[in-house]
Amino acid sequence: MVMHHYIIDSVFDWERFSNWNRLTRTVGFVVRYLGNLRAIARRLPTTKGPLSQEELAKVEAWIFHSTQKEFFAKEVTMLSTVYTTGKSVRLDSEFFKLSPFLDKNGVLRVETRISLAAFASYDTRNPIILPRYHRVTKLIILWYHQKLLHGNMETVINELRQRFHVSNLRTVVRSAVKECLQCRVSKAVPSVPRMSPLPAARLGAFFRPFTFVGLDYFGPMTVRVGRSNVKRWVALFTCLSIRVVHLEVVHSLSTESCKMAVRRFVARRGSPSETYSDNATNFLGASYELRNEIRSINGNIAETFTNSNTKWLFIPPASPHMGGAWERMVRSVKVAFYAISTTKLPTEEMFGTVLVEAGA
Repeated sequence: MVMHHYIIDSVFDWERFSNWNRLTRTVGFVVRYLGNLRAIARRLPTTKGPLSQEELAKVEAWIFHSTQKEFFAKEVTMLSTVYTTGKSVRLDSEFFKLSPFLDKNGVLRVETRISLAAFASYDTRNPIILPRYHRVTKLIILWYHQKLLHGNMETVINELRQRFHVSNLRTVVRSAVKECLQCRVSKAVPSVPRMSPLPAARLGAFFRPFTFVGLDYFGPMTVRVGRSNVKRWVALFTCLSIRVVHLEVVHSLSTESCKMAVRRFVARRGSPSETYSDNATNFLGASYELRNEIRSINGNIAETFTNSNTKWLFIPPASPHMGGAWERMVRSVKVAFYAISTTKLPTEEMFGTVLVEAGA
């Protein structure tokens, strides 16, 4: 019993290359260097300058031949002796039905039914057989993918089939295109972070309404006062537990106006335990003055807030998503306000009435 075992060592480390053009030019200059050494030994002129088309064609043929000898050594050996032995590839070969043959460069090709079509190129009539798990095959697929401007997979497959034959080509192309960094970046989907637990103020069960309050401003709204038009803002107080709202008209964005709005709110709804807001200047000023008044324990505001031990908290800067509880209520109030309002310039009395109805 005679057993043949083929061991072919690769001349190049194909894994070192990540680009088909770089691979062909690297091999081309190596081949030219060897040829120049022979020319110098024979005292013949050497070749210089960029690689020519003929040199690149010979290099590609050599790369294909070397690749096929690594994976299809048995088929290449049998086909190289077909004229002396009369034997073609074995029946159990995966290429038996493809009628493979070797061209003049020793490259394994497929004999197709359009071999006599004069209008098609030689590569199209007789595609080159490439192993689907080889690095060279992957580099060629990526080169076509980039050449076609990262087009869809079917376009790449169509172009490849005009020159190469690769088993399970669609699967191989799909796997190779996944290595394209540009496509991975352009098609990347940000991972959704896990939502954190709700703060304690949003889960304040068994407390009276407005124990935990979120405060925000919206506006300005144009209001007609006599024969002039003035601006008015709205201070929105929302209960963070049951999401009920309380609206107060504010005449300016000053700290004093904010303090008056808070005083009116406390008189009607009671003192909150915690008040949350963003880092608006008027809120910061109101909180600073509020702390000073509580510390001195004199004045009307100090008496009101000291009895309830109110704490004013600010969300971090540039983080409006943390104030979503009141930002969403602002939108709801605006939708209701514009649905009820029948004029773009309401009087101050009408503005207050419509605002209360919108809050309701």
